[in-house]
Amino acid sequence: MNEVTFSFAGQSLRALGSGALWWPDQRLLCVSDLHLGKSERIARRGGPTLPPYDSQETLTRLAADIASTNPGTVICLGDSFDDLDASVAMNTTEKRDITALQAGRKWIWIEGNHDPGPIDLGGSHLSECKIGPLTFRHIAQAQTQAEVSGHYHPKARLNARGRAITRPAFLVDHTRLILPAYGTYTGGMRSSDQVLNALLDNQALAILTGPQPRIIPMPR
Repeated sequence: MNEVTFSFAGQSLRALGSGALWWPDQRLLCVSDLHLGKSERIARRGGPTLPPYDSQETLTRLAADIASTNPGTVICLGDSFDDLDASVAMNTTEKRDITALQAGRKWIWIEGNHDPGPIDLGGSHLSECKIGPLTFRHIAQAQTQAEVSGHYHPKARLNARGRAITRPAFLVDHTRLILPAYGTYTGGMRSSDQVLNALLDNQALAILTGPQPRIIPMPR
């Protein structure tokens, strides 16, 4: 399993190459911004037609992470669906796959700005939750400690062997950890963006996802 181990709020955490966060001591797997049903939502609203395989691909990767970590708890950190109608429009296979992933474990849906209401797919539905010293919510708050959030879809750029590589990335400093988007059809915000610079201190690190995750000073 491709991963980078790092310390946050006194806890040993692992950033997986897939973009998931693994907390071994709590047997907790956290993913953010799945945006399931994005291709359906775009088509429904008159946008371009995209291959309708994004939800299944995202769920397949999530299933692989669950199989490799065997978590007791899974937290989906908001914007799990691209909008409320997207959860209703899911096909039978996708709903069955989610039910199978939930079996035998605690499943928490954190509310996001794309999916603010409850969804009828099992699990708990919370605005935020606190486990041990960590608080899980969708959008970072201005004054916080030991916060794990998503929302911004951060990406970071690395110059290696004469070429630039940009990948989804975890961003972490001493008070907050921002997860990359896990969903297949998700854009991203560069770590050099003013919004992210304002949220994270000058000692912040970026952990680039992919087959060989890399931890570097957060590019600004």
